[in-house]
Amino acid sequence: MPERIALVDYGAGNLKSVENALRAAGAEAVAVTADPAVVREADRIVLPGVGAFAACMGALSAIDGMIAAMDEAVRGRGRPFLGVCVGMQLLADAGEEHGRHPGLGWIGGTVSVLNPADPALKVPHMGWNDVRPTGRCGLIEPGEAYYLHSFAFDVADEAHLAATTDHGGPVTAAVARDTILGVQFHPEKSQAYGLAFLSRFLAWKP
Repeated sequence: MPERIALVDYGAGNLKSVENALRAAGAEAVAVTADPAVVREADRIVLPGVGAFAACMGALSAIDGMIAAMDEAVRGRGRPFLGVCVGMQLLADAGEEHGRHPGLGWIGGTVSVLNPADPALKVPHMGWNDVRPTGRCGLIEPGEAYYLHSFAFDVADEAHLAATTDHGGPVTAAVARDTILGVQFHPEKSQAYGLAFLSRFLAWKP
């Protein structure tokens, strides 16, 4: 029986592209769902995210029981979890876009505005850039991926920093803790690199 992949639909993600990429990477049973019961029973969970931190957190919180279901599946039962872009940022303690707003608090840190040391570098950070693994998570390999973001995850504990990129200084590209993984880049827009990464996530046995 194929593994059940829950792609969380809270109105704030590039769902069709992420679903297509997961299927291209080998997923057979992908459920795009806003049902906490489906998320609670899933074998793997993917949380996408596009837009502002507060709006995404508000939309996720507005689905009755969803955060509790995610927490039970991931932190209670150890199901592998992948957060993408703002879906990664929501793992933080708080985000500072349009004021300070609480996140899920699964990985300590704060999401703050990008502030490149070189004023010639534009924000948002958009386009292809490096992924430089720290060696703390075997799923992250060196390569080039597609980014689009104006805020970055400043991790509280460097042990949870899985990869960086460079945009006028080091910028968090991936975070990891236990069975929780988050990437700032968009695997669904990162062509061969992104599909290979998703294939490793689907095979991951943390």
